[in-house]
Amino acid sequence: MLKGKKIVLGITGSIAAYKSAVLARGLIKEGAEVLTVMTPAGKEFITPLTMSTLTKNPVVSEFFSRKDGTWNSHVDIGLWADLMLIAPATASTIGKMAHGIADNMLITTYMSMKAPVLVAPAMDLDMYAHPATQNNLATLKSYGNIIIEPEEGELASSLVGKGRMAEPEAIIDFIKNFFSKKQSLKGKKIIITAGPTYEKIDPVRFIGNCSSGKMGYALAEECAERGADVQLISGPTSLTAFHSNITTHRVESAEEMYQKAISLYPEADAAILSAATADYTPVKRADEKIKHKSENLILELKPTKDIAEHLGKMKTQRQVLAGFALETNNEIENAVNKLQRKNFDFIVLNSLNDAGAGFGYDTNKISIIEKGGNRSFGLKTKKEVAADIVDKLCETIKEKNI
Repeated sequence: MLKGKKIVLGITGSIAAYKSAVLARGLIKEGAEVLTVMTPAGKEFITPLTMSTLTKNPVVSEFFSRKDGTWNSHVDIGLWADLMLIAPATASTIGKMAHGIADNMLITTYMSMKAPVLVAPAMDLDMYAHPATQNNLATLKSYGNIIIEPEEGELASSLVGKGRMAEPEAIIDFIKNFFSKKQSLKGKKIIITAGPTYEKIDPVRFIGNCSSGKMGYALAEECAERGADVQLISGPTSLTAFHSNITTHRVESAEEMYQKAISLYPEADAAILSAATADYTPVKRADEKIKHKSENLILELKPTKDIAEHLGKMKTQRQVLAGFALETNNEIENAVNKLQRKNFDFIVLNSLNDAGAGFGYDTNKISIIEKGGNRSFGLKTKKEVAADIVDKLCETIKEKNI
């Protein structure tokens, strides 16, 4: 499962560092190549000699060799790795990661890392429960890092509670599942629509909404990380998608988004319509800026083309179509109705009545509704929400044998 994977194992100053030897050995047995990066405190709990012997690689712990001045390049390590795993991760290291305090080789390697980063906390129960630690963990999640939750049990203090680093076997299973997910959409062509549309009134004014595009971009990144060829149709946003698997098509109006979606869908395996496309557009657009006057201004609006409805009619048995419903009342009823009308395979519901959900936030709270029922999720970061939605997409693709 891990054959050929290059994993950087970060070890910090925790008694749980003894588990890192077992962890490294287990990763190597699964076919991975392991490079160890240690903090100065980490070397007090397990020796570099032990880790070097187990991994067959030199241990990196200093910026340069005091013997000959050889430089250890954290940038090169960041480019080399397929994954960085910090296990154990102390409260101190988690705090430094969250705030960019790059005072040791492990933190500089983390800040140069191009690959995904997994963090396995290990500390006493009071330290883990402290608001500072929880805020730092939330910050790391917002950066896209993945936290492997600690276990409950007897701690080094002899107290019993949550703070034990997950067992090596559990961490290895987590990593195997992580890489398995990363290939779950390999070879699939996925369309994602994101952001608002702007319907021009005159050269400087438009009808629009408050969509930031964050949810759509998170979905595009998640699909790309799982191996998909992603066609991202983006309305006007300040965001940029950097993944090499993502092709971004910039549009402005609902008509432009419609035309691009219609042209791309026949070759796609699936589409997730997360854009907040305008329902109406002006019948006439002024060629010059409309000047302020004392009398009322009346705009005549006409419906835009319904992208979801048209794609729903185009959809074949070998395609998946998913949409979003942002509601303010009768949420489930309205979402189910939209699911049926648009011929969606499933629909993602979020409500403006939920704190932290909807436009502009870095978090969201959703329910995924399909013909067989629905499942609700708690408030999560939009990256975590994207993972839940793409899990459902993968499940649907598998069910339809696409």
